[in-house]
Amino acid sequence: MKTLLVANRGEIALRVIRTAARLGIRTVAIYSDLDRTAPHVRAADDAFRVASYLDVDEVVAVAKRAGADAVHPGYGFLSERAAFARALEAAGITLVGPSADVMDAMGRKDAAREIAVAAGVPVVPSWGGFETGASAPSSTTDYPVLVKAAAGGGGKGMRIVREEAELEEAKAAAAREALSAFGDDTLLIEKYVERGRHIEVQVMADAHGNVVHLFERDCSTQRRHQKVLEEAPAPTITPEVRELVTSSAVALAAHVGYRNAGTVEFLLDDSTGEAYFLEMNTRLQVEHPVTEAITGLDLVELQLRIADGEPLPITQADVGASGHAIEARVYAEDSFGGFLPQAGRTSIVRWPPDQRVDHALEPEQVVSTSYDPMLGKVIVHGPDRETARRALVDALDRTAILGLTTNTGFLRALVASEEFRDATIDTAWLDRHTVPAPDDELPRVFVAWVSAMLAAGTDAGQPFQADGWRSGADPAPTIVELDRPVVVDRHAGRVDDLPVRQVSAENHVLTLEIDGRLHSAVVNVQPHTAEVALRGQRFVFDRPDVFGDQAVDVGDGAITAPMPGTVLDVRVEPGAPVAAGEVLGVLEAMKMELSLKAPFDGVVRQVHATTGAQVALGDRLFLVETAEAPVEMED
Repeated sequence: MKTLLVANRGEIALRVIRTAARLGIRTVAIYSDLDRTAPHVRAADDAFRVASYLDVDEVVAVAKRAGADAVHPGYGFLSERAAFARALEAAGITLVGPSADVMDAMGRKDAAREIAVAAGVPVVPSWGGFETGASAPSSTTDYPVLVKAAAGGGGKGMRIVREEAELEEAKAAAAREALSAFGDDTLLIEKYVERGRHIEVQVMADAHGNVVHLFERDCSTQRRHQKVLEEAPAPTITPEVRELVTSSAVALAAHVGYRNAGTVEFLLDDSTGEAYFLEMNTRLQVEHPVTEAITGLDLVELQLRIADGEPLPITQADVGASGHAIEARVYAEDSFGGFLPQAGRTSIVRWPPDQRVDHALEPEQVVSTSYDPMLGKVIVHGPDRETARRALVDALDRTAILGLTTNTGFLRALVASEEFRDATIDTAWLDRHTVPAPDDELPRVFVAWVSAMLAAGTDAGQPFQADGWRSGADPAPTIVELDRPVVVDRHAGRVDDLPVRQVSAENHVLTLEIDGRLHSAVVNVQPHTAEVALRGQRFVFDRPDVFGDQAVDVGDGAITAPMPGTVLDVRVEPGAPVAAGEVLGVLEAMKMELSLKAPFDGVVRQVHATTGAQVALGDRLFLVETAEAPVEMED
């Protein structure tokens, strides 16, 4: 292999380029208009523009133009598209992945079930594949069930249905989402396991009939079927279950003549101890770094060597697992505000320098809703699970992304929780529980201290402004209006009743001694706002003299866009009576649908939403008034 085109973007493109470069392989990137200056474009030896990462013909044409003899698809986009594999084969270019036939067979959940049964692998009870309008389980004892896209993955096109009355709406929504994400709205309906663990096995297979497993991962910490934390090895399974899932994964891969990297996923029913085959992902996984950490293997290198026709350089006896690894996925989302996708421009980006971080996020980078919201992954490895868990808490403490809201603080709180510490989180735990938002005194102290510095106005020594001025006189006590008035006396060294001393302020890092203990946070101050990243969480506060500018009326019946996105559906017209909770319209961003509902019983006064329209965060879409209020129709 001399030239490799990486048909992806972001952190996975950088990850592949890094290994290819180490092996002396020339790399070629592709980029959309939004990604013209992206990190993966700069890292590659050559780069070509494409109108879309999803256009099979265009990507293949670029591969030919670039003289690539192989293409690595990463994950997402075209990575599991058999049509892409066939187009590359027709062009004489090697896909770093399985054959198109195997991709067809294992890439669909319905077909993969049948193959698993033939290979002797246990499967989840199912009612078969269904088109959007087909029938489904009729007995009430069959519920709850899981409706999911037969052609999909990544939590897209999935709905839990607890009673028959909910089924049609769930099928319609899942099919619509599946069609948008995968171009196929075929659905599968299976038994839903209320309390289960998601266990997956990494396999590697070459073209010479050799198949090995690289042990298992536990990906049970997920929300709405989207993984949040992954770890290896699985902390709760018995040796018998480990043997079952690893041997089943190898048997399945051998049965279908699999080649390259693949992941066989299983659901472990906590109530029965039974493990069921779920699906096979015919590509590299987002969470592959935890397997690399415990095995010491470079999975991308193995992929490239296998694609080049080499036999696996290892046997099953050569594969060992050492220690424990955990990965946290950092997303552009507001986890404490309904998990809504976020967009914007970063200001400061800080990752822990002593841990592995796979990312492609830089300061002053625009993050849009056009692509998946994952910004990066923080991976830690330790001699045991508890050591690794503590290291991840520390790493997330030292992760700071300002200018954009992320889930880093949520991840930190989750990893630090007793439930994750004790490995009791199942696949639906995050859907049943709420992780409390940080509300201790430390963020308030940091923000109040910095806000007082802002309010001083002529204060020299302000270390958080671009011009970096120096202190000339002791500031007077300042009352900072946060969630409550906070008295900051920087001269006396107190915030309310807490003794506070500024220890250092350099390179946007503020260290305070608070009640005799040192704490640090990343702070960025602009003319009208202060941002603080503490324990991974971003806090944004206006400076005291503009607090009133941002007042929002509560309960006025205005429904605004909670995220930038596309209006999928508008279900009401001006003058229509609505009940509290009734869906007025549907918004989509990052392939996630959000129903916009009436806040109370009333009448729709205004409709600003138009199906297909792009809307910005905060745009007014609907206005609902109580039935008693006079209704003035729009012209």
